[in-house]
Amino acid sequence: MRWIAIFTTLALVPALARPKNRKRAQAGAGVDMVEAQCGACHSLRFILMNSPFLGPAQWDAEVAKNDQAFGGADRTGDAKTIGDYLKENYGG
Repeated sequence: MRWIAIFTTLALVPALARPKNRKRAQAGAGVDMVEAQCGACHSLRFILMNSPFLGPAQWDAEVAKNDQAFGGADRTGDAKTIGDYLKENYGG
């Protein structure tokens, strides 16, 4: 009886861990920069989770905060493009 419980649990774990609806970043000017710069440190689902709470000023602050902490988009000159993409597609 114990082996049935173990087998069932092991069989269900991958299905439960898999996201039900895999969303990708919305298409738009700058999506490649967002996927490269933002996706280098965290999942792009982080953007989707925060989009209901962030307006244009908050997205600019998030981009600036991450640039100060990790120095990504500012060095490559992509910070404005990334901020514009986030504001256009995910809030405001």
